[in-house]
Amino acid sequence: MKYIELLIHCSRQGVEAVSELLMRNGISGISVDDPDDLQDILNKKNEYGWDYIEDEVRNRPRTEPVVSAYLEDSEDGRQLLQSLKLQIMNLKSLELEGKFGEEADLGRLYAESRIVDDADWKDNWKEFFKPSRITDRLVVKPTWEEYEPGDSELVIEIDPGMAFGTGTHETTRLCMKLMEKYMQRQDGSLKILDVGCGSGILSIGAALLGADEVLGVEIDPDAVEVAKENVAANHQEDRVKVIEGDLTKGVSFTADLIVANLMADLVRMLAGSCGKHLEDGGVFISSGILLEQKDRTCEAIQEAGFEILEIAEDGEWCAIAAEKSGR
Repeated sequence: MKYIELLIHCSRQGVEAVSELLMRNGISGISVDDPDDLQDILNKKNEYGWDYIEDEVRNRPRTEPVVSAYLEDSEDGRQLLQSLKLQIMNLKSLELEGKFGEEADLGRLYAESRIVDDADWKDNWKEFFKPSRITDRLVVKPTWEEYEPGDSELVIEIDPGMAFGTGTHETTRLCMKLMEKYMQRQDGSLKILDVGCGSGILSIGAALLGADEVLGVEIDPDAVEVAKENVAANHQEDRVKVIEGDLTKGVSFTADLIVANLMADLVRMLAGSCGKHLEDGGVFISSGILLEQKDRTCEAIQEAGFEILEIAEDGEWCAIAAEKSGR
């Protein structure tokens, strides 16, 4: 059977925006070829990297990231292809208009397509999703991969799908690492609020780490359903509740710790509301913040009544941990 392979050339920052665009159009079989991932391995950035890499891979020319997806070679598939190409062009226009911030660079956003046979790609995208240790204790793995956890490891089982968040992106890793660290500081029962919970990965991680009660709030109804499915698949329904809603309207939950893996503009906009849903002395962890937006975001968080505890960085991204001062 023939399929249409769609290749979108972008920057590393643009990978997230392109992936979300594809997922909104019902495409979940997405793969990302990022040359910086190979460089991280060559530099042994991660302690769980490979010791041996073939020369053919090592000597591969460095190029920009490419996001790949596959459509049926049918009338519907061709119409979807044209729609996606127009949406990619519109994404570039929005970037040029400054909709993603003055420093945003999503790359070329050049889309090309070709016809391929399913034998060339069927299930190949799954090769890009392997078990990955995200924090000292949390490991994320897709359902089709086997993994034997170590004594202290906790496994989140989650597949790439309609809701963004599989643990592979820097913003999610940063948020999970800070969440694990500051959860360990808390005594007694612990309530967690996950703002913009997406796939539910942070909510599930919080429950596995020992939170007594977790509320995930998400404005996208499709993401809410995906998150609920993921919570059930990880057997955390007794601790995690996911609702469709807006933190600024009708949410009465008060937490000991809040996580918000969003974007810098949203973090700045919601910092005050997060303070209203946090106990005095509680910790607000925000992520999805580009380094060039770090100072502005810290200022907004401080103006909302928080004291900055630390800023963690990974690549061009950062996450901020702040404590509610109680003033």
